[in-house]
Amino acid sequence: MQRIQGMTLLEVLVALVIFSIAALAVMKSTGQQTVGLGFLQEKMIAEWVADNQLALLLLEQRWPNDSWIKGESEMAGQKWYWRWRGVVTDLDTLKAIDIEVYTNPDYTAISSSLRTYVVKQ
Repeated sequence: MQRIQGMTLLEVLVALVIFSIAALAVMKSTGQQTVGLGFLQEKMIAEWVADNQLALLLLEQRWPNDSWIKGESEMAGQKWYWRWRGVVTDLDTLKAIDIEVYTNPDYTAISSSLRTYVVKQ
């Protein structure tokens, strides 16, 4: 007669503990990636809103004021609040433009900011 050897209860419990720890680590990592993905999506869309405002400003060929110009846009089913202003540089023919994008109308939590330069023609 041959005796069949199997795993003891202790071995099975140790294997389950190891598997459970690995599964918890994978779940935590996946959860962090999900949160990070939402943040990256918001940041990317906010940068698109800033790029759109810059394109509109350049198309209008307006020389930017030194005071904040505020407005709102809708993109990806969400309302975005933006503001931009000109910043004086050492050269009279060169001006910096700061564009900021927010998700709330009180302009407190910035989602994206952009700085670029324009030349007076």
